[in-house]
Amino acid sequence: MCGFVCLWNIGDEALASRMIKKIAHRGPDAVEVIRGQGAPVVMAHCRLSIIGTQDGLQPIYQDRDMLVANGEIYNHADLRAILGESAFETESDSESILHLFRSGALRWVARLDGMFAFVLATRSRIIAARDPLGIKPLYLARIGDGMAFASELKAFDGLQVDSVESIGPGALFDSHDGMRQWYRTPHGAGEEEADLDIDATAAELRLVLEEAVAKWMVADVEVGSFLSGGLDSSIIAALAAQQRDRPLKTFAVGMAGSPDLAAAREVAAHIGSDHYEQVFTAQDVAEVLPHVIYHLESADVDLVRSAVPTHFVAKLAAQHVKAVLTGEGADELFAGYSYHHAYADHPRDLAEELTRSLNAMHNINLQRVDRITMAESLEARTPFLDRDLIDFAQSIPATLKMRKTDPADHESTGETTEKWILRKACADLLPDSLVWRKKAQFDEGSGTVAALERALMIVSGKDRPLDKEEEAALYEDILRGAFEDPDFILENAGTWESEDRVTAS
Repeated sequence: MCGFVCLWNIGDEALASRMIKKIAHRGPDAVEVIRGQGAPVVMAHCRLSIIGTQDGLQPIYQDRDMLVANGEIYNHADLRAILGESAFETESDSESILHLFRSGALRWVARLDGMFAFVLATRSRIIAARDPLGIKPLYLARIGDGMAFASELKAFDGLQVDSVESIGPGALFDSHDGMRQWYRTPHGAGEEEADLDIDATAAELRLVLEEAVAKWMVADVEVGSFLSGGLDSSIIAALAAQQRDRPLKTFAVGMAGSPDLAAAREVAAHIGSDHYEQVFTAQDVAEVLPHVIYHLESADVDLVRSAVPTHFVAKLAAQHVKAVLTGEGADELFAGYSYHHAYADHPRDLAEELTRSLNAMHNINLQRVDRITMAESLEARTPFLDRDLIDFAQSIPATLKMRKTDPADHESTGETTEKWILRKACADLLPDSLVWRKKAQFDEGSGTVAALERALMIVSGKDRPLDKEEEAALYEDILRGAFEDPDFILENAGTWESEDRVTAS
């Protein structure tokens, strides 16, 4: 995991150096700035070494082609075997991007399996691309006749740019022929067919999940797991623990006495993990708010609220590991949010909403996870967003995701249950009390909402709780104080766009 800057037709190494320093938290292991020979390109890279730790320095510069990349290519070993090991000069997974491009395959980028953003330059051409759902960030700014690419908006802060845009999930920009969409999220299925074997579907989902977790654990360093005590992170941690020959390190945070801490302890004991936890207070929240909002690059109330516990758990985990697994994506794939209950009788609308929310993750929850973990130089991995798992999950009818269940199926009373097929597929992994536990948002289960209420009173100096408009205004004031050009940041900030949700009919 890393951060990078690339300048095209802007031959200014000092500028690249200043820009990379603003995002150096993404990669504290090494920082390099290189000017291309015979090409109008300058690349800068800050590295968090995860794979190829000894010789994986970037930018990669071979035969006048240059590459900077952020993320992980999980099928890099297979690509090496296909492309020929002799072509490779390092053990870095990122080098496979360069050789795939050189192979001349028409849809070469589609052969990359992982989470990634990269920029590749030849003497006359520059190409930039992003993974299918935008797990890793990538921005493009126009500056006169040149272009600047960067991993975070703050790299451009204070620069005179003509425009900035996010290269979208599953998109590729080529200076020869512009932007194209190399990946499109498959549409979700609605009603189940009468002859569908539900038990077989659940069993197959379990196998796809196990493969995804195994794939996303590949690293040359130890990989731990966030463990909120909720279903999603607990499933990932339980599967990861089964695939290790020593205890998995798990991490949980919350207010004293919060339900998340208690549930996480129960799961940790069940799976035998090496468990770490941290209690935070309202005063702690008040002190970290400026740090969280600056790194989040957004003042959206819902994003800030969920970013606060993410900060504390990322800071805790970074003391012990360099990479962690997280449960992001399960709610979007399997209908896990409370508002999804409104679609219980409208499976086609639910399927469309899940597809929409998957495509919107890059600007919301994935932005939160990336920015806040990378602020602590920690790599976050999201196995639920494995490409094969997305394909399979989208083929599962929505009626198996939000399902009115038979009371005999579990301890509940026949009510509509979110993520039903996921629970069924993983019922043997965890205690029944957790498998069928009602979902709580991370900021609620960890006690962050209560802590924030008191923290905002501390920060604002008011003797009463702030309403949501006042809370939003306070977050925006904090963000404005953190940047030279806050309007530019706010214009491009991630927000929770609830108004875009499909309406059940």
